[in-house]
Amino acid sequence: MYPFVWLGWSIHYKVKEAGSIKTKAVHCLLGVGRDGTKDLLGLYINETEGAKILLQVLSDLQNRGATDILIACIDNLKGFAEAIESVFPQTEVQLCVVHQPTTALNMLPKRFKTGNGITEKVYTSTKEQAQTALDELEKNGKQNIRL
Repeated sequence: MYPFVWLGWSIHYKVKEAGSIKTKAVHCLLGVGRDGTKDLLGLYINETEGAKILLQVLSDLQNRGATDILIACIDNLKGFAEAIESVFPQTEVQLCVVHQPTTALNMLPKRFKTGNGITEKVYTSTKEQAQTALDELEKNGKQNIRL
């Protein structure tokens, strides 16, 4: 049983295969054990990354004896949450803190994304400063919405 597992971290490499250069994705599966130690649970090499591959990785982890994952941290690729649920149905899915700001910023109008400093403060400040910046962003957003 793993309290926390990071899924979907891929490193892309150019490799020579059958006389031609191809890009391969090496998927790193990291977990935190009950004692708090980090474990490399597996490295998986595939042509691409996606939910189908994640499903294979999770099935392999289960076949090697993993019975449960409490929290799975993912990068929000399409189908990842569903793949996790199909193998470990009780797992809570959380968006990775590296990808969370990007996902949030993609939902904002362009004028709020850069240059005003407000959005940067939401993710790079103390909790109190971030809340103030978030409140300011919400206030400015409501004032500038055109229906």
